[in-house]
Amino acid sequence: MRGKNTSFINWGLPVITVLSFLFVWQILVMYGFISAKTLSTPLQVFETLIAKFSDTSPDGATLQQHILQSLKIALSGLILGILVGTPLGLLMGWYKTVDRLVKPIFELIRPIPPIAWIPLTILWVGVGDFAKICIIFLSAFIPCVLNSQAGIRQTAPVLINMSKTFGASNFEIFYSIGVPSAIPMIFAGIRIALGNAWSTLVAAELLAANMGLGYMITMGRQFQRIDIIITGMMTIGLLGFIITTIFGKIEKSMMKGRV
Repeated sequence: MRGKNTSFINWGLPVITVLSFLFVWQILVMYGFISAKTLSTPLQVFETLIAKFSDTSPDGATLQQHILQSLKIALSGLILGILVGTPLGLLMGWYKTVDRLVKPIFELIRPIPPIAWIPLTILWVGVGDFAKICIIFLSAFIPCVLNSQAGIRQTAPVLINMSKTFGASNFEIFYSIGVPSAIPMIFAGIRIALGNAWSTLVAAELLAANMGLGYMITMGRQFQRIDIIITGMMTIGLLGFIITTIFGKIEKSMMKGRV
């Protein structure tokens, strides 16, 4: 009985909430409480969603082409940010010399929102994919550095001292004790980077792109296609949910067995 209640709370309630929201939305627009000129109905959005898999109007690409383009850019920048930011954060957290060398520049860059780099990046490299990857990289790089740095600094001193008594070098302690201790915070940083990368990508595509979900929304606005705008927004939200869920499963499996 308890298992059924838990299953209903985990799955039933969210489904009921979503269906109720869609029902109220449909009624409000259908009966004129909200103007159809400012908001499409859920049924219209669903029809547009299905049609967009084969229809390239008004933005010159199908929905799956926009999705693949956005995923390609987001994942490229995210992976690059993780590969550069995580090792740098670990080194800054463990070696004071590295921290003193890098920290002044890092602290100068850190407060600048990634979106603020868009105009300068466009001037440097144009509006191609590389420009957007650079912007995504910055959005993912910062949290990876901060969290991995904080994580390795939380390494238990007793483990460090014990390793020293057995003659381990500083690098051996860093690699075998410090890095494993930082893994939970590293994953937390990647989770933040994931959200930053996705939201920054959409902002970059809204301002400068020729394909992608953000570009699709921009074209919907220019052609006054509210159904296209909402379809793009819903697709972004759904993809974000799927990616976060997949990452959560990976994180859970890798953290299994840790105290």
